[in-house]
Amino acid sequence: MSESTSGSERITAAQFHRSPGVTDWRVTDTGPQAVFTARSLAHAASLVAPVVAAAERCGVLADIDVRPEGVVVRIPHRDWDGIPAAATDLAASVSQAAAELGLIADPARAQSVGIYIAQHSEADTRPFFMAALGYEGFGETDAVDPLRCGPHLAFNPIAGDKPGRGRSHLDIFVPADQARARVEAALAAGGRLVDDSRAPDWWTLASPDNHGIDIAAWTDVVG
Repeated sequence: MSESTSGSERITAAQFHRSPGVTDWRVTDTGPQAVFTARSLAHAASLVAPVVAAAERCGVLADIDVRPEGVVVRIPHRDWDGIPAAATDLAASVSQAAAELGLIADPARAQSVGIYIAQHSEADTRPFFMAALGYEGFGETDAVDPLRCGPHLAFNPIAGDKPGRGRSHLDIFVPADQARARVEAALAAGGRLVDDSRAPDWWTLASPDNHGIDIAAWTDVVG
């Protein structure tokens, strides 16, 4: 199977969620994912073969992260074009197999992390970070771990800032039905609300010592 999907049709997050059999899944910045809790490492690993079989049948590549506590299955974005239409069939098949194996879906645990690096408009720091982290370019402005284990990096030029002064913040992409609870938990843990003008798409928070975090849910509902 090549890295292309079976067919070129792409769908949005909203279309994905309207498909049958995908209630265990949520769409984050890196694509659709599902988390299934397990009794042991062997129990979690029992889902690997069904995922591989479904991926081969649907022509969609999946990532599988197996831990003693559970297994995470992702259908990662490999370009900017959206979610492969066949991903819905893969997701439904994986959920059915997980249920038959006694693995319990826990959508609240689905998330992805992005690091957004603000740079002076005349600077290009992406090559440095790619070299230091062993990352690859993703589009014209981003960089990703080729094995999709590390966080997604995005480089955002800012005009009018002083050259030589870099800034960064974290984006935490969570399911839309979990975002407000995550915000409230962060505030209860000492955080400060900086901006909620784009809620419920995202909230900007600051830690007690003023580190920035955006808690974002827009990728789970777009389109």
